[in-house]
Amino acid sequence: MSRAKSSGQLAIVLHTHMPYVEGFGTWPFGEEWLWEAIACSYLPLLELLDSGAPLTLSLTPVLCDQLEASAVPERFVRFLEEVRRYTHEEDIEGLRAGGHEQLARELERSWREDYAWAIRRFSERGGDLLGAFAPHAQWTSSATHAVLPLLASDAGIRAQVQTGVQSHRARLDADWQGGFWLPECAYTPYLEPLLEDAGVRTVCLELTDRFGLGAREHLQPLLGDAGVVIVPVDRASMSLVWSEDGYPANGGYRDYHRHTIHHHNPWANDGGAYDHERALGLAREHAADFVARVKARLRRDGEGLAGGGLLVCALDTELLGHWWYEGVSWLEAVLEECSRQQLELVRLDEALARHEPQAAPGRLLGESQAVSWGEGHDLSTWSGPSVAQLAFAARAAELELVHTAGAASRTALRELLALQSSDWAFMVSRGLAVPYAHERFEGHARALERALADGARSDEAALGNLAAHADPRVLEN
Repeated sequence: MSRAKSSGQLAIVLHTHMPYVEGFGTWPFGEEWLWEAIACSYLPLLELLDSGAPLTLSLTPVLCDQLEASAVPERFVRFLEEVRRYTHEEDIEGLRAGGHEQLARELERSWREDYAWAIRRFSERGGDLLGAFAPHAQWTSSATHAVLPLLASDAGIRAQVQTGVQSHRARLDADWQGGFWLPECAYTPYLEPLLEDAGVRTVCLELTDRFGLGAREHLQPLLGDAGVVIVPVDRASMSLVWSEDGYPANGGYRDYHRHTIHHHNPWANDGGAYDHERALGLAREHAADFVARVKARLRRDGEGLAGGGLLVCALDTELLGHWWYEGVSWLEAVLEECSRQQLELVRLDEALARHEPQAAPGRLLGESQAVSWGEGHDLSTWSGPSVAQLAFAARAAELELVHTAGAASRTALRELLALQSSDWAFMVSRGLAVPYAHERFEGHARALERALADGARSDEAALGNLAAHADPRVLEN
């Protein structure tokens, strides 16, 4: 066995998700989020995946719904060629007129290397991102990214989980190995039998409050009572990237928050003009630091564990390239550093064959009834005072639909799944696009009421391709 293999393994899990915005608004909230994610996160990431990068990719079914929608390729290209080209030209002209030549040149580079490149690569891929992702997508999730412990019934949980699994099997992988990303890492023990019934074999959990930050227990998969393997994510390593003082906060990286009139970002975090080559150098430095720290962690805490320990760093895909502009470049450099520093990078499904899970402690969650990777590691982001009304309304709507059981229409189920998305409460809790979040939640609630009244006569057209694999018979199980 090589030194790398005996020193533990790193698995990078990328959770890829977008609320259903296709057909629901444009600027400043709505479809633009999807177009930006495609251009700045998904297309660059696909270049890495196609090169053979051993990353663990989770695609939510609701994102796949949108990538599969027939009008998406045309609208994406039109947005970049017409809107993004125009806004760049306007801001470049304005910056030059104001004497800001460096900022103007940065926007010229950004148009050329980000958006013009994305148009070209999208065309070369035939506009089929779902097909491009298919060879790489090992994990799935619930249908519309609902926080499962907040649902009101077993039937409602089954609808989310089984619809998501069916979507993945039909579109991406008929031989799916059972990897399932719990939305927001939200978990409670009573979910396990329902997950197991749907074929789920593996989930990731945030157990920092249970074991402590940086504890060696985070390097060991666990076996739940129903046979589902629970893989802890390592918050100590994730925080190097995903925290207020993580790598993206460095002064040389692009400032996400400061923008031009048309919301372009030619400044660095330190207030000066953004220097792309300087930022790429920083990304390489931070990649080397990340890999060195992971190696040290495994060397220190993995001794005595099967395979030397398994460290799971889980990140939202959209962090890379969008929120953290240099994130995909950092990830590419991490791959190179793993090779240089002899740290084995593995896909999670393959790694689990080497890491025998241990029986989970009797009180896995300690005094908590549920955990998440949200603020406070509980469910308050989606059920606290500012969003409690949304949580209760969604539960009431679910119970009303479940009560109809065999009489439920497909439209009603799809509207319920849309209503249950974690994204609406998250936006409200975090003060992000709050009017849009309320508009979407209330719109789906009203549409569900109409569908319950109209039955089979209800109109599905407004839902686009959302929850395309939903089948109301799942409520009858």
